[in-house]
Amino acid sequence: MKNMRAALTKIAAIMGVAFLAGCTGGGGDNLPSANFVPIDEGPGPQYVVGPLDSLQIFVWRNPELSTSVTVRPDGRFSVPLIDDMPATGRTPTQLARDIEKKLSEYIQSPIVTVIVSGFSGPFAQQVRVVGSATSPRAIPYRANMTLLDLMIEVGGTTEFAAGNRAVLARVENGVQREYSLRIDDLLKDGDVSANVKINPGDVIIIPESFF
Repeated sequence: MKNMRAALTKIAAIMGVAFLAGCTGGGGDNLPSANFVPIDEGPGPQYVVGPLDSLQIFVWRNPELSTSVTVRPDGRFSVPLIDDMPATGRTPTQLARDIEKKLSEYIQSPIVTVIVSGFSGPFAQQVRVVGSATSPRAIPYRANMTLLDLMIEVGGTTEFAAGNRAVLARVENGVQREYSLRIDDLLKDGDVSANVKINPGDVIIIPESFF
């Protein structure tokens, strides 16, 4: 009987250690710290239009064809003389050339400018924050975005968040990988080494604390 009690006690101790390890660890690889953005920062990759983006379409010398439109969830939009124009995945300049080609069937040498006035971006260019963030949501990626920028966008974490157990899920070469994040160290302790670079399509999962 003593041997059985001792064995049960040992198993309980091992399980307790394993549970605590699971509570404190992020369960993924570590990412390198993000570099500070230089003052002479150049432009990032060209923006591509996504569903729910707001567009202003200006047709020179044709005010009746100039309009504002929102890209539908299916990635298309309709304007005078053009039905169901595909927009998703096109840059504003590419989209302007597409519209010119369509309008050239009705008017001579159209000149079109497309301005994006409300940004959502395609899903592949969004960054999603879920879990115990103050305002979890999808955010359009912008050039040189870091974890700190992302936390500012979502208003930080809730009081019950386990920020140092947060995980970043990222697809690399067609394979999903997970990386540990130290959000509490970054936001509460000001540890800039915990600030990491964010890529388009990243998903940040912030769990709640168990106690």
